[in-house]
Amino acid sequence: MTAPTPTLQITPSPHVLDDEQRQARMTGPGFGRVFTDHMVVIPYRDGAWQPGEVKAYGPLALDPATSALHYGQAIFEGFKAFAQPDGSVATFRPEENAARFNRSAARLAMPALPPERFMEAADALITLDRKWVPGAVGESLYLRPLMFASDAYLGVRPSLAYLFVLFASPAGAYFSQGVKPVTVWISEDFVRAAAGGTGEAKCAGNYAASLAAQAQAEQKGCDQVVWLDAARRDTVEEMGGMNLFFVYRDGDHVTLVTPELTGSLLPGVTRRSLLEMARDLGFAAEERKVTVRQWRDDLAAGRLTEVFACGTAAVITPVGKVKANGFELDIHGGENGPVALALRKALLDLQHGAAPDPRGWMHKVC
Repeated sequence: MTAPTPTLQITPSPHVLDDEQRQARMTGPGFGRVFTDHMVVIPYRDGAWQPGEVKAYGPLALDPATSALHYGQAIFEGFKAFAQPDGSVATFRPEENAARFNRSAARLAMPALPPERFMEAADALITLDRKWVPGAVGESLYLRPLMFASDAYLGVRPSLAYLFVLFASPAGAYFSQGVKPVTVWISEDFVRAAAGGTGEAKCAGNYAASLAAQAQAEQKGCDQVVWLDAARRDTVEEMGGMNLFFVYRDGDHVTLVTPELTGSLLPGVTRRSLLEMARDLGFAAEERKVTVRQWRDDLAAGRLTEVFACGTAAVITPVGKVKANGFELDIHGGENGPVALALRKALLDLQHGAAPDPRGWMHKVC
């Protein structure tokens, strides 16, 4: 079997940081504030993806009439690379992100990027910026692929030109307080998505539309907003940009419940992975609707013992308190729950190579 023909030109940056400068940047990086030396750029024009380039990280030059700035054709993804015990670097389920990237593209009338080019771009960038991969458990190199309409044209139609960009950021904890329970606000004034909308696409507009609700949550003394369905506003969908899980306990029997995918929820890669991993830890797992009433009643009855959110950036984040108009309830005494912590440890152990990978989820890069 012959190797695929490379489609990327590698142009190393002439201004790569030295070891001391890089280490200073990587000390306590937080999330999304520090970026590596290089990025990938692949243009689409004349109905086809063109050869791309790995080059120095830097600004993009955009015409004021760039279509994405006016009509919102913009999508993105997020996945991570992890240092392994043998000194290698591996990414977690990148093919799932490539597939979701193309589903988002289809929803926004954008061209699909061949998955092999998505993978090639990520592998090339990680290999060139390998020294930027942190080594501590819970730390990673976060990869951000994006695509936007690059036509300089004022008119409501799909663009004829696009730009795929991939860059990377060494990442610590998503929430500055670390693994501590968050307080959430159930929004009744705003909705994230509706049936037939863009809820299951990872597009920029979804996140812009969330900011007013997030600001409201913060005004209520909460860390994150919980979204309800658009029609009745009584069924739980997501928390901020993360999927939610509810932990039910009956004696020694533990069941994880997560809201079912309806077309208005983002199908998270971490969500899907936890549903499979839960069974390895002896937990049952279900996908079904969860109403606000059920959340309240099941907490009061003691059947619901933990709630947590999950996503690529934050991994697993316990929920310690839920607030809404008319009620405020603690969850698991406002402390981290054992099921959430067990799942978090199992996922991180797998990603960092401290546990077996029976499903072949880790993709070795270099």
